[in-house]
Amino acid sequence: MKIGLFLALFGDKPLEAALDIVQEEGIQAVEIGAGAYPGSSHLDVDHLLSSSEARDALLAQLSKRGLELSAISVHGNPIHPNREIAKAHHDAFVKAVELSAALGVHKVNGFSGCPGDGPEAKNPNWVTCAWPDEFRDILDWQWSQVVLPYWEEQAAHLAKHKVHFCIEMHPGFVCYSNDTLLRLRKGVKNGEWISANFDPSHLWWQGIDPIAAVRELLENGAVHHVHAKDTRIDPQNSGRNGNLDTKSYGDIGARSWVFRSVGYGHSVEWWKDFVSTLRTFGYDGVLSIEHEDGLMSTREGLRKAVETLRAAVISEPAGPMFWARE
Repeated sequence: MKIGLFLALFGDKPLEAALDIVQEEGIQAVEIGAGAYPGSSHLDVDHLLSSSEARDALLAQLSKRGLELSAISVHGNPIHPNREIAKAHHDAFVKAVELSAALGVHKVNGFSGCPGDGPEAKNPNWVTCAWPDEFRDILDWQWSQVVLPYWEEQAAHLAKHKVHFCIEMHPGFVCYSNDTLLRLRKGVKNGEWISANFDPSHLWWQGIDPIAAVRELLENGAVHHVHAKDTRIDPQNSGRNGNLDTKSYGDIGARSWVFRSVGYGHSVEWWKDFVSTLRTFGYDGVLSIEHEDGLMSTREGLRKAVETLRAAVISEPAGPMFWARE
């Protein structure tokens, strides 16, 4: 298992400078944005798609620093009711799939997206309760008329290029939990190419046990990438208001929960259990750090996360146990 970084953290720096920092910090892999919300500041996607020399140069940049490319990321909303946004994010997704295949990584991370409440909607509508009945009507329309038809078509594109689309289960989008992700995966042809970019940080504040959740998804063959990001729930604010919190992420003292660097929401013991569960049920890939801690600088937060993960990661396979030896 390797420690990686979602390179959007250094989106203000040129690619070479960002990769130099990653190497200096002893990180072993990178996940690079190719459009939509994280942008594509480190990749000229069109040029890379058209030039094998450019792709070889990118891979050489990684190789000389001992880095693996864990995934291409296009976290966006390709089923947004605003057609301009939907088209931009769809186009970014399609190109990312093609680029991922051309680079040999075969993993694209992103969101499932969320439509509006009907054909004339202007903004997404995330349904979170079953009553009044019109909420269920909205949900039925979203899945039957938008979500499943769109992803049926995209799953064919994924299958053609043999690329796994790893959905980050995220509130605000239609896939935010195991049930919703598996509904999509099982509801479309070629759904085996749709899986999870498992990020525990978005599950804690929903009341989900990430270890129970990742085990179920692993048992369904539905995890192909993992994010390492922590969440701390403030017991006082949560006790008063619950965890459905729309306050600014910058208003840390008033929020019911905030994102933290790995180890500052949950102990290293929790992360050891998480890593062990991943390993037990078949995941031995990259843990890609996504730093969004409002209390730490970029470099300090990154270093704290790496320190915690180094104590938790299992890097060598088990040999035969003494009772299994001849």
